[in-house]
Amino acid sequence: MIFRIFLLLVISATIQVDARPVSYPGGWTFSTFNDGDRYSVFTHYSPTAFYSIGYHAEYWRAQDYQIHAFHVNNLIKRWNAEASQGNFYVKSGVGFVYSDEGDFDNRTELAVYTGIAADWETRKVFVAYENRITDAGNIADNFRQKVKFGFAPYVAEYGNWHTWLMMEIMHAPESDDKLVATPLVRLFKGANLYEAGISDQGDALINFVHRF
Repeated sequence: MIFRIFLLLVISATIQVDARPVSYPGGWTFSTFNDGDRYSVFTHYSPTAFYSIGYHAEYWRAQDYQIHAFHVNNLIKRWNAEASQGNFYVKSGVGFVYSDEGDFDNRTELAVYTGIAADWETRKVFVAYENRITDAGNIADNFRQKVKFGFAPYVAEYGNWHTWLMMEIMHAPESDDKLVATPLVRLFKGANLYEAGISDQGDALINFVHRF
């Protein structure tokens, strides 16, 4: 346990400290994410174009626990081409987990997590991969990964509404539903991004991101 915590913190500390997880220098981002497992709120500030720092809170419904963490997004590499862009990030956090569930009722423990995120897109095609390993003592210990891909049915001009039709596939080995597929619609205009969909388990996915 101690070694795993140390390893996760070393990973976070030895890289350059950044959905896009990193905004423009001096920019703030506020986001909320909701799916069948959890609800989360995230706000972060980008001192530079290479990392962002902020506060991350999430509530896991079935297990009845919540995580509050100091969060760091790191932009490790960006690839800019004439008609496309790719990004690679490391996203990590350290804080505490609080549980109201059974034997862990009213219990608080250290929580750490880390993972990678990568995306590639043109104005018409998008694909992304993300994972996360969480170590929160005896309360929570899990691994999740997901892929998201889609296309834009039309190419909108700057300042107009942009529409994407997408599919998200979540893999959670510790869950009863190890694979969950969620078709969704993404809309964005200016500083706001919205996502909404219904998974093959009947759960709603609702995401919102605002930059300012």
